[in-house]
Amino acid sequence: MDIRQALGAALRSARMSRGLTQEDFAIVSSRTYMSTLERGVYSPTLDKLQEISKVLGVHPLTLLSMAYMQRDSKSASELLDMVGKELKMLGS
Repeated sequence: MDIRQALGAALRSARMSRGLTQEDFAIVSSRTYMSTLERGVYSPTLDKLQEISKVLGVHPLTLLSMAYMQRDSKSASELLDMVGKELKMLGS
Protein backbone atom coordinates (compact mmCIF):
# COMPACT_ATOMS: atom_id res chain seq x y z
CA MET A 1 0.00 0.00 0.00
CA ASP A 2 1.41 3.39 -0.91
CA ILE A 3 1.23 6.41 1.39
CA ARG A 4 -1.65 8.05 -0.51
CA GLN A 5 -3.77 4.95 -0.06
CA ALA A 6 -2.75 4.66 3.60
CA LEU A 7 -3.63 8.31 4.24
CA GLY A 8 -6.93 7.83 2.46
CA ALA A 9 -7.72 4.84 4.67
CA ALA A 10 -6.76 6.88 7.74
CA LEU A 11 -9.02 9.75 6.68
CA ARG A 12 -11.93 7.38 6.07
CA SER A 13 -11.38 5.59 9.38
CA ALA A 14 -11.15 8.84 11.37
CA ARG A 15 -14.20 10.30 9.62
CA MET A 16 -16.28 7.21 10.26
CA SER A 17 -15.14 6.90 13.89
CA ARG A 18 -16.36 10.48 14.41
CA GLY A 19 -19.69 9.63 12.75
CA LEU A 20 -19.15 12.17 9.99
CA THR A 21 -20.10 12.00 6.33
CA GLN A 22 -18.08 13.36 3.44
CA GLU A 23 -20.69 16.11 3.20
CA ASP A 24 -19.77 17.24 6.74
CA PHE A 25 -16.52 18.56 5.26
CA ALA A 26 -18.29 20.98 2.92
CA ILE A 27 -16.86 23.96 4.80
CA VAL A 28 -13.33 22.91 3.77
CA SER A 29 -13.79 20.64 0.77
CA SER A 30 -16.25 19.12 -1.67
CA ARG A 31 -17.59 15.62 -1.19
CA THR A 32 -15.97 14.64 -4.48
CA TYR A 33 -12.54 15.83 -3.31
CA MET A 34 -12.93 13.99 0.01
CA SER A 35 -13.82 10.86 -1.92
CA THR A 36 -10.69 11.13 -4.07
CA LEU A 37 -8.55 11.62 -0.94
CA GLU A 38 -10.10 8.61 0.77
CA ARG A 39 -9.49 6.47 -2.31
CA GLY A 40 -5.86 7.56 -2.48
CA VAL A 41 -6.26 9.24 -5.85
CA TYR A 42 -4.95 12.59 -4.56
CA SER A 43 -2.83 13.75 -1.65
CA PRO A 44 -3.92 16.79 0.33
CA THR A 45 -1.70 19.83 0.75
CA LEU A 46 -0.53 20.60 4.27
CA ASP A 47 -3.05 23.43 4.45
CA LYS A 48 -5.88 21.13 3.39
CA LEU A 49 -4.78 18.41 5.82
CA GLN A 50 -4.87 21.03 8.59
CA GLU A 51 -8.42 22.05 7.61
CA ILE A 52 -9.64 18.45 7.42
CA SER A 53 -8.02 17.67 10.78
CA LYS A 54 -9.81 20.61 12.35
CA VAL A 55 -13.18 19.28 11.17
CA LEU A 56 -12.24 15.86 12.58
CA GLY A 57 -11.08 17.40 15.86
CA VAL A 58 -7.63 15.77 15.69
CA HIS A 59 -4.07 16.96 15.16
CA PRO A 60 -2.78 16.52 11.59
CA LEU A 61 0.02 14.33 12.95
CA THR A 62 -2.62 11.91 14.19
CA LEU A 63 -3.82 11.33 10.63
CA LEU A 64 -0.27 11.04 9.32
CA SER A 65 0.59 8.64 12.13
CA MET A 66 -2.41 6.49 11.33
CA ALA A 67 -1.32 6.39 7.69
CA TYR A 68 2.28 5.43 8.43
CA MET A 69 1.22 2.87 11.04
CA GLN A 70 -0.91 1.15 8.43
CA ARG A 71 1.61 1.43 5.61
CA ASP A 72 4.56 0.22 7.71
CA SER A 73 2.61 -2.24 9.90
CA LYS A 74 3.82 -0.51 13.07
CA SER A 75 2.04 0.05 16.35
CA ALA A 76 1.54 3.55 17.69
CA SER A 77 4.21 3.02 20.34
CA GLU A 78 6.73 1.74 17.76
CA LEU A 79 6.13 4.71 15.48
CA LEU A 80 6.21 7.29 18.29
CA ASP A 81 9.38 5.75 19.73
CA MET A 82 11.09 5.96 16.34
CA VAL A 83 9.97 9.57 15.79
CA GLY A 84 11.02 10.54 19.31
CA LYS A 85 14.51 9.12 18.74
CA GLU A 86 14.82 10.89 15.39
CA LEU A 87 13.70 14.22 16.83
CA LYS A 88 16.21 13.87 19.65
CA MET A 89 18.97 13.00 17.15
CA LEU A 90 18.08 16.08 15.08
CA GLY A 91 18.22 18.30 18.17
CA SER A 92 14.52 19.13 18.32
